[in-house]
Amino acid sequence: MNMHVGNLAPNVTEEEIRAAFAQFGEVASVKIIMDHFSKQSKGYAFLEMPSNSEADVAIKALNKTMLGGKPLAISQAVVSKKRDKKRPRNY
Repeated sequence: MNMHVGNLAPNVTEEEIRAAFAQFGEVASVKIIMDHFSKQSKGYAFLEMPSNSEADVAIKALNKTMLGGKPLAISQAVVSKKRDKKRPRNY
């Protein structure tokens, strides 16, 4: 299951997020989203756990818990549908 981890403190690392979630099961990947120009965290990350049941337990246990001095906001990530590459040209 893919999860969205929001309200991250700027100093939180991928390793800290992985450690927090690893107590509930295998963590396949963690990706903190960074600002393209400043290279600083945008305050959220995406995390993947292969087991949906472990992910559900992790969400319930860790949502609103403190990490880096801020309460986490964790939810299941919503996959957006792909957009068409071509847009109509309305001149």
